[in-house]
Amino acid sequence: MSPIELDYRLSRHTLDNGMHVVINHDPTAPGEALNIWYRVGSADEQPGATGFAHLFEHLMFTGSAQVAASEHLSLLESIGGSANATTSFDRTNYFETVPPGALDLALWLEGDRLGSLTISDESFATQREVVKEEKRQRYDNVPYGDLQDLMIELNFPQDHPYGHLPIGSMADLDAATPDQARAFFARFYRPNNAFLTLSGPVDPQQALASVRRYLGDLDPGPVDRQPSRGLPRHEGVPTLEVTRPAPSSMVHLCWRTPAYAERDHLVVEQALAVLASGQSSRLPDLLVRQTQIADSVGAGDFSLSRGVSLAVLSARVAPGHSTEEVSEALVSEVARLCDEGPDQAEIDRINAGFDRSWLSRLASVDERADEISSMGCLLDDPGQINTLLGTIHAITAEDITAAARHWLAPEHRSVLIYNAQEAR
Repeated sequence: MSPIELDYRLSRHTLDNGMHVVINHDPTAPGEALNIWYRVGSADEQPGATGFAHLFEHLMFTGSAQVAASEHLSLLESIGGSANATTSFDRTNYFETVPPGALDLALWLEGDRLGSLTISDESFATQREVVKEEKRQRYDNVPYGDLQDLMIELNFPQDHPYGHLPIGSMADLDAATPDQARAFFARFYRPNNAFLTLSGPVDPQQALASVRRYLGDLDPGPVDRQPSRGLPRHEGVPTLEVTRPAPSSMVHLCWRTPAYAERDHLVVEQALAVLASGQSSRLPDLLVRQTQIADSVGAGDFSLSRGVSLAVLSARVAPGHSTEEVSEALVSEVARLCDEGPDQAEIDRINAGFDRSWLSRLASVDERADEISSMGCLLDDPGQINTLLGTIHAITAEDITAAARHWLAPEHRSVLIYNAQEAR
């Protein structure tokens, strides 16, 4: 089956201050999306000062020269718009969706906070407590809350850029100061460290003029990002086993994999899809439906961009079965993929699933803007939104077999065993 050919219209520009801009004109979209990615994430933080990238998710809404605290959101919501932000290891993004004709308001708000963000001692203290409470609720006081932290500990050295989670440590958050936050902002929040996407029923020339009006006069500056740092594949099957209060025991097999920009990254993701994408894929069919030794199986890649990424294959152990039994079954199926590769029916299935997911995501103007920013920021090629389906369909069974043998070989795995503590 041939991939669907896409032709989203993109116009790409670079402002005099270094900001990268892509405008996607879509006259059929119901709203206008603004999506800006800054090339800063938790990988850029210094030891003893973790959590700052995520903290700025909150601080960026605390006011600027012409916008009062919380007014950024209230102004957008008053016209039927919305705004939010997310942080990852490699980037922080801010996004708004507004009704047609309201794009200038969103651009003005972005320009004002990039040029004059207010970080008062009071707002800093308030938002730091918000982040600490978020950490308690999402990581410290929930079942499996430390799971990602354990994965990072197992697979990355402590001094590696990926050696800690974006949420940061409670000790570092307690020790953080407003001056450190102001320095972090000055170091990374520069127009030449940003990638802006506008998508929707916007006139490209008028939109570019508005971008230049509200963001074009902001000063660029030096940006000191952490460099890429590759890591070798695991040797000796490093293993970490813990026991925690949790509903079920879990087994996680991990591999160091190619960075996001490398072609083999997509091939590894296709190999993972053969193994565990959907109930008819190999591992859910065998472990959940046939042998019933697991309640669920899943797989994914962290899509990290600085020299190395991380793939994880996870299974929740069914009652009456052991982590050893499940781990052996997982390893056996991975080894079979490495030995035999996928058949054409499996490739057709995972390609159809990818097509459906990708086209559904691009159909939404705000999610499409996010993908354009992602590919522009991390790959320097926003046009890949139009060519990705073809790239995926060009991956062969031989490609998947070779990538599995190299990147997912059982001898290069690490193992995290998460035992459920028995109730007393």
